[in-house]
Amino acid sequence: MNTNNIKKRFPCGLDRREAIWQMGGGFAGIALAGMLEEAGFFRKHLGAAEPANRPIGPHFPVKARAVIHLMMNGAPSQVDTFDPKPELRKYAGKPLPSDKKYINSGGRKVGFLTPEFRPFRPGGKSGIPVSDYFPHVRSHADKLAIVRSCHTDSHAHGSALVAMNTGSVFIGKPSLGSWCVYGLGSASKNLPAYVVMMDKRGGPISGQPNYGSGYMPGQFQGTLFRPVGTPILNLKGADAPGIQRAQLDLLAKLNDFHIADRPGASDLAARAQSYELAYRMQAEAPEAVDLSKETQKTLDMYGVGREPTNDFGRNCLIARRLVERGVRFIQLYSGGGHLEDTWDAHTSIEKNHGLHGAEVDQPIAALLADLERQGLLDSTLVVWGGEFGRMPFSEGPGEPGRNHNPYGFTTWFAGAGVKGGTIYGATDEFGFQAVENKAHIHDLHATILHLLGFDHERLTYFHQGRDDRLTDVYGNVINGILA
Repeated sequence: MNTNNIKKRFPCGLDRREAIWQMGGGFAGIALAGMLEEAGFFRKHLGAAEPANRPIGPHFPVKARAVIHLMMNGAPSQVDTFDPKPELRKYAGKPLPSDKKYINSGGRKVGFLTPEFRPFRPGGKSGIPVSDYFPHVRSHADKLAIVRSCHTDSHAHGSALVAMNTGSVFIGKPSLGSWCVYGLGSASKNLPAYVVMMDKRGGPISGQPNYGSGYMPGQFQGTLFRPVGTPILNLKGADAPGIQRAQLDLLAKLNDFHIADRPGASDLAARAQSYELAYRMQAEAPEAVDLSKETQKTLDMYGVGREPTNDFGRNCLIARRLVERGVRFIQLYSGGGHLEDTWDAHTSIEKNHGLHGAEVDQPIAALLADLERQGLLDSTLVVWGGEFGRMPFSEGPGEPGRNHNPYGFTTWFAGAGVKGGTIYGATDEFGFQAVENKAHIHDLHATILHLLGFDHERLTYFHQGRDDRLTDVYGNVINGILA
């Protein structure tokens, strides 16, 4: 047997040449690993969050330092609020033309083209027509930039609400407020940067994913303020503040030891930060939501203390106070709980919009006026809208409601960086679908981020192997509404 060609192998199973080659690669890998660590590669790709006190920072000058999002849960009708269609009167009682294709959400009855239930009247110097469901808001028409050409990807409330809040019909994405806080950080050390106030009747169908932080750390999710009673429970401090402070300091040290051995443990880091924030909130949060220091004139302006405006008016006034104290993103819900308690007007537009319009119209107008009076409107962006719109036809003879419509609806903007007295885009002659300067929800989000100082294509968070963003791979800023 010739043994000259038999390789000499080490116990590991490699011959000498293979062992030297792999050892060389290992040394190079050690050096490369050190270089990548120094460059922050592993911290980024482990998904570790940016520290709360180190926001990403804006890409260009900020126009909006805060956002108030007025979410009309259940979807108001565009042709009955901010998008008048005289042709509906002309063709009333006739079917929608057959070339208008749509999905019949829920298999509802399909009736005939139905005109607006309350008249439209011009508002302000701009003469923008606004429905009698919003007579108080109409007086601020010159502040509004009304986008009449919105469209979305879902005709179901749950997924459409999630899409309007997160940019995706699928649960698990960070919400708009989370992106705002991730980018700009907090302007207040003693209050949450992102606050959500629900309707007293309940919240949106899909719940927490509408204001959650998704794959971002929990520190970026919205903080719920209760709609009735004390907005935040359990804020009363300990009888011995010094002992409480010592307890939190000890807990922080223990958590730091634990986190140091577990890079990327964002849930624990977020929980630790929530304890510290709760401690600081004990002093400032009760004062922020205490309306007893407001003048009676201000309370009357918002409709606080009387029905049907008390609850939404109270929330709008708290929103203004939170903006004053540095809260970045505030979302107010109108309508909640069961669908019949929302703007979901299947049975009767007049009954539904008459109720909810009366609840929110005066408070929203007061909010716009008060922000302007306090010198805050120029730095606060106010956004109004629902998850989609409603059909221009009724649900059948004697059934004056309207079904879901994702093909064309209205969202309006006011405040920071917005060109007031503006109408952008258009739906067709019936208000059925967007046909001019169409604006997808990605475009709405791109515009909001732009006013916050961000290029929506560059504000990203590394997740599952890619730099993810609010607008995914879509979205264009709606320059036609910018001042």
